Amino acid sequence: MTDPTKPTKPTKTAGPTARTGLTGPAGSGEARSTAPPATSPYELPNGRGITCVSAAEAKVLWAEATGPGAYRSAADALRPGDTVLDIGANIGIVSLMFGWRVPDLRIISVEPAPTTYACLEANLRDHLPGAVAVRGAISDHAGESTFTYYPKSTGNSGLFADQQADDANTRIFLRNSGIPEDYIGEIVKDLHRGIQLTVPTLTVSDLVRRHELREIGLLKIDVERAEHLVLAGIEDEHWPLIGHVVAEVHDEAGRLKNLTGLLERYGFTVSVAQQPQLAGTDLYELDATRRLPA
Repeated sequence: MTDPTKPTKPTKTAGPTARTGLTGPAGSGEARSTAPPATSPYELPNGRGITCVSAAEAKVLWAEATGPGAYRSAADALRPGDTVLDIGANIGIVSLMFGWRVPDLRIISVEPAPTTYACLEANLRDHLPGAVAVRGAISDHAGESTFTYYPKSTGNSGLFADQQADDANTRIFLRNSGIPEDYIGEIVKDLHRGIQLTVPTLTVSDLVRRHELREIGLLKIDVERAEHLVLAGIEDEHWPLIGHVVAEVHDEAGRLKNLTGLLERYGFTVSVAQQPQLAGTDLYELDATRRLPA
């Protein structure tokens, strides 16, 4: 979940269009000296400059990636040479954190929305030129789907965006963060007003075949209620390649229990946690590990 406690400017849905599953090295193509349309530069707390949609959102995404929680723990478990699939990469901050902390990772980062994808592509090109950006939504099938993009809260965009539920979760998050009640209504107003986009879809197994993956050291999933589709798109023959899954899960209609059971059936040991600021929401961190064959 992104933090809207600072004002953000609405963005236009601008950026490169792509065929289904378009991929390419982040450093490929003609270098650009300016940020993509509807984006802006931002300097991270570590002093490195990135391209983002909103500086306020980028600041919070960085705090989520580097603070206590599943992503930092996952980074600690990575080893040089591991393959990372970053599903729902947004502008690429988690991918950058992984790549900066652990050398020689093979990172494939996937994002469907044109504007955030443009930022992802620019950030990987500038900082992790060996990484690969993929334009698409990971699902249980290849094709196209309707995607709701929130210009003022890009990290909450998704295939199953729910304005009422997203507003409610944000109100709880803000309240838990100590924001005065008088301000919360104004912050949340129009925060989740979405734009409908048609985006390409593909599966994890499509990525495995396309990139000839022999192992997946980490499968990171942050796809706003579509996490079950990501796992449903993994064919039986490809499950043995995966050693670690970290996912944000919206626990609606028993989803957390169902995904935990699925991963346990494939031999994973699963733990579940919830960050204190998210207490009272349906948002949980799922961490699933198992030992891969030598």
